[in-house]
Amino acid sequence: MVTVRSEPVAGLVVRLEGVAVVRNGRALLDDIWWEVGAGQRWALLGPNGSGKTTLLRVVGSSLWPTRGVVELLGERLGRVDMRELRRRIAVVSASVSRSLRPELPALEVVLTGRHAALETWWHEYSEDDRTQAATLLADAGFGDPGFAERPFGLLSEGERQQVLLARALMGSPELVLMDEPAAGLDLGARERLLTRLASLAGDPSVPPLVLVTHHLEEIPPGVTHAALLRRGSMVAAGPVGEVLTGPAVSAAFGVDVVVERRDGRWTARSVATTPGS
Repeated sequence: MVTVRSEPVAGLVVRLEGVAVVRNGRALLDDIWWEVGAGQRWALLGPNGSGKTTLLRVVGSSLWPTRGVVELLGERLGRVDMRELRRRIAVVSASVSRSLRPELPALEVVLTGRHAALETWWHEYSEDDRTQAATLLADAGFGDPGFAERPFGLLSEGERQQVLLARALMGSPELVLMDEPAAGLDLGARERLLTRLASLAGDPSVPPLVLVTHHLEEIPPGVTHAALLRRGSMVAAGPVGEVLTGPAVSAAFGVDVVVERRDGRWTARSVATTPGS
């Protein structure tokens, strides 16, 4: 029998113990035990329907689990104001993108991250705030003032992802969650995004990161840990080099693959397509 600790653990940003999410008799997550420590950068992988987004919603405090213990940023769900907790966690996802008004200029999209809002007219912003937002856009490669005024809805998919990432950092979060930020990007946009993510992963001032993806090729250099999900259960979790192995990835995705790492980047391909197999 496992003994569940009753108090938050110092140094842990996320702690899940025996977490399950059940809907209509089906377990979307089943008995998840997972810890994310300060300074860690995680990649969360698995096939469609494996529970990645559900797990990210639990960690983002937007989904209440059916059972289990959830501690985020030293607070236990059930003993904390969820609205206040959510302000400390930044989320980059398609749902956030869809919620933003297309006419909102790029700079104002970034500004909304200060208070985790969807419109700038909900709050007041100082010149320092606007300078920080412009700096975050410049750090992402968009220092042209003309870009700052471009409507969010007219940006390319790659540009929108970069703006959403800048928005996430605007609020000085204590945890950043990214749900498939490279999905749908072409090669150039993907590589530019991964370059930015690698820069953030290597910056000790950036809070812990959790990145959800289907593809090992979308994991940026600097990721320190990985977790593999399949059918709502955790297949493996730990240091990235120990988790992203051929056998573990094959078990998670249900296909025999060869996993390779070169210059900090990962690839996976079917054994059937590997020369000499």
